Amino acid sequence: MGVRQGDIAMSSKLSEIESRTASATQLQAVIGAMRGIAAAREREAQARIAGIRSAAATVGEAIGRALTAAPSGYAPDPAPAQGSVRILIVVCTEQGFVGGFNDRLLARAEQLKGTAPSEIFVVGTRGAMLAQERALHCAWTVPMASHADDAMRVAGQIADAVFARFRDRASSQVWLVYATPGPALAESIVTRRLVPFEFARFRRASSRQPPLFNLPLDQLLTGLTERYVYLELCEGLMQSFASENAARLAAMLAASHHVKDQLAVLTRESRIVRQSEITAEIAELATAGRARTSPYTQT
Repeated sequence: MGVRQGDIAMSSKLSEIESRTASATQLQAVIGAMRGIAAAREREAQARIAGIRSAAATVGEAIGRALTAAPSGYAPDPAPAQGSVRILIVVCTEQGFVGGFNDRLLARAEQLKGTAPSEIFVVGTRGAMLAQERALHCAWTVPMASHADDAMRVAGQIADAVFARFRDRASSQVWLVYATPGPALAESIVTRRLVPFEFARFRRASSRQPPLFNLPLDQLLTGLTERYVYLELCEGLMQSFASENAARLAAMLAASHHVKDQLAVLTRESRIVRQSEITAEIAELATAGRARTSPYTQT
């Protein structure tokens, strides 16, 4: 009876191990699929960055040509108004499985914020939730792009919110905080100042005849700078989207290694239990055989 109870216990344990093995195998398949999606999305985002930069270069050239026609002493940058605040745009993620990606971005935003009057715009639902947990007030939030083609639409929403904020209340600076793909996330966080706009980087001497304008210079430069800021937002979001998926790919790779180790342990446990079952069966057969051949066995 003792042997039979042991058989039942071992059989139950083997069934549990097989169930856990099946679950781990299914999890491994899901992780593999998520790794494939993350890798494809990262490549997709990287492929679009060159086009965004090319468009920004074209707008930058137009700004430079417009500035050649500006009168001497022309200053397109207005002085910040008294009591103005800074806007910090933090590009986080819409989905999880990215490790400490959002934590480090928000920590950089807090560091940049300091004690100066600031408003934080958070891109990405996960980032907004984490900001709330960190007691970091968000003045405005928007969902992050879920695929590369959606980044331009989100950039447009951010630009509209920023320019609307300028109309409602004076703002001294606008900063964009985002991550770029790199070997270490802490080393790949970028803080880019969008406003005040650095017109000096587009100024260039030209021997050509100044271009002819159909719009007043201020109006033309305002439209060009808004377009350039929009393209900078597009690049920041695309870089962050690529970095997000690189972080997710790394997280899935680590999870895959963990599941493989777990499957190896379960396989080893399964072999041990099966060996114990075989040993118990051999012992039971040997005992039964000795009982049949014993001279003291009653016939």
